[in-house]
Amino acid sequence: MKQPFLLALALGASAIPAAASAQVTATFAQPIAGTKLDINATGEVTRVPDVAVISAGVVTRSTTATAAIQENADRMERVRAALKRAGIADRDIQTSNISLNPEYRYENNQPPQLVGYTASNQVSIRFRDIRNSGRILDALVAEGANQINGPNLTIDKPEGALDEARAKAATNGRARAELYARALGMRVVRLLSVSESGGYAVPPPMPMVMRAQEADASSKIDPGEQKLQVTLAMTFELQ
Repeated sequence: MKQPFLLALALGASAIPAAASAQVTATFAQPIAGTKLDINATGEVTRVPDVAVISAGVVTRSTTATAAIQENADRMERVRAALKRAGIADRDIQTSNISLNPEYRYENNQPPQLVGYTASNQVSIRFRDIRNSGRILDALVAEGANQINGPNLTIDKPEGALDEARAKAATNGRARAELYARALGMRVVRLLSVSESGGYAVPPPMPMVMRAQEADASSKIDPGEQKLQVTLAMTFELQ
């Protein structure tokens, strides 16, 4: 009869260290003796975009679906060939949309009348040489492209710039904490916590678009500058 009691006692004893350890962790956690200060700090850097993503394609119309698709395929093949001649790699060309839609004529008190079909084929093109992208787009138009949208300007490898923004955010947060401490007649004792809410590129205030300076001039894309931001939530102890 004693063996079950001893086993239960042993099991109970084996559970003590875990509970005691949890209690010690809570007991010996260093309390905040001063005032807690929460700050949101932002670091910002600028870079010139080095990649432009532009949508280009062909829209064709015909009285039959077969004719609309065939004409579209022929013109789109010339567009792809022009991209290849310009040195655009396969990995930088991606089909974004293919569609075929009927077109109807509507008249008063009459059922809709089918008048033809519209075929569309769009590709997303990544230009790694922004300054030559306008010239390439002009070549695409000459080969049959009749729909162009964009550009979306981005930075190909933003991590280096974001790391610089992170360092600036941390410096700005510390400086702001020191400012509050001086204004309150206190001092910064320690940093309690820090978390990042994410780094991102700030879109330009106005869209960047292709432009033609003169009637005989080629299209041009101005890369401008792009802002990259990182925001940190920082908590300090003041005394």
